[in-house]
Amino acid sequence: MSDTPEGPYNAVYLAICVLAWTVVVFKLRALRRDASTGLLVLALATALPATAFGIAAPVVYRALDRAAGVPNLATLGVYVFISGFSASAMVLALLWTPPDERSGERTVWEAAPRVRDRLRRRLLVFAVALPTMAVLFLTSGRLAPETPLVFDTTFAGRPTVAAFLAIYQLLFGYALLDIGRVCWRHASRLPGGWLRRGVRMIAVGCLLTLGYVVSKLIAIGATVAGVGGLDWLSTSAGPAFAAAGALLVTPGFAIPATAAWLRRRHAYRTLRPLWQAVYRADDRLALESPPPAWTESLAVRDLEWRTVRRVLEIRDGQAALRPWVDQESVDRATRAAQAAGLAPRDRDALVVAAALTSALRALDAGQPGRDREDQVPLPGLTFEPEEERDHLLRVALAMRAPLPGATVPAGSLPG
Repeated sequence: MSDTPEGPYNAVYLAICVLAWTVVVFKLRALRRDASTGLLVLALATALPATAFGIAAPVVYRALDRAAGVPNLATLGVYVFISGFSASAMVLALLWTPPDERSGERTVWEAAPRVRDRLRRRLLVFAVALPTMAVLFLTSGRLAPETPLVFDTTFAGRPTVAAFLAIYQLLFGYALLDIGRVCWRHASRLPGGWLRRGVRMIAVGCLLTLGYVVSKLIAIGATVAGVGGLDWLSTSAGPAFAAAGALLVTPGFAIPATAAWLRRRHAYRTLRPLWQAVYRADDRLALESPPPAWTESLAVRDLEWRTVRRVLEIRDGQAALRPWVDQESVDRATRAAQAAGLAPRDRDALVVAAALTSALRALDAGQPGRDREDQVPLPGLTFEPEEERDHLLRVALAMRAPLPGATVPAGSLPG
């Protein structure tokens, strides 16, 4: 039995497991909306090591062994799950292959033939290695006593266990080096932002975790050679490297998704005043009446669907308000935008904001609308979906914070 305290390992390993599985839950929810290969691999690449850390926690490790009636069987589970992560990392590397190595299609299996062949070769290695590891472990005899923290150095003296451990460490090290290299190269091609930071964190985390592999191999080799005094590399240094790497890799997967969620939430809430304005003009445009502002501030689910619906309803409202748009208000806003030197997108947004405000005023005053041939043409009607969302966000901001002289008074929209 090892005298190493197990409490800290339980706390750290289970915390990593819970954190990583929280990320997995969000990935699986996103997978329901967008069943893509990339999201599936990201979910696997997070779930497999998360489960391995959970099993490796001594309290869980011992419980599983008692349930199975086989000492140290949990070790096989831990190493198989980590090897599964290694294999999924190979697929992830292909998903992030530079564009010039792809065939131009969207799915991973339609990548350039040489990339696809490289992936098949790597996965074949895992397909052979994992059953081999299981056979070596299960034919090593009774591996007692139970040693959740010092299995490697306790049993590496048995040739079959030493071979089992060597295969695992070499597979894991190869995958870490490959995914770290690919992620670092991929991050250098990305524009600055949260996605780039997340991918770079994955790269650094994988390279840091190589310290685990090196520490373990040295400790195992010392045990096989009969050299004592190096067990600490396996029991302390190795797990420290693994935990430090996981604390970078897991947020690396989560940060881009979290940043995307925050952008969706910001867009949804920013569009609220503009949506309320067009709803006031014609409440038949919306599927439901505006919720109270406080309930919308708590919205966390289905933000993409809600935002898309809000954009479509605003666009319909713009069309409904066009008969009341005032040409003079549009001209004033155009002159104010030109005088301020606004970029074309900001200028168009200010013009549309002034047009909608003038239309709402005319509608509230009971003025008659213009015939179709007399309606004022407005910019932004031919944008693609992503451009349209950006345009309407700029319109919403322009209505809340207009330029002097643009005749779009602040606070003109209902809050």
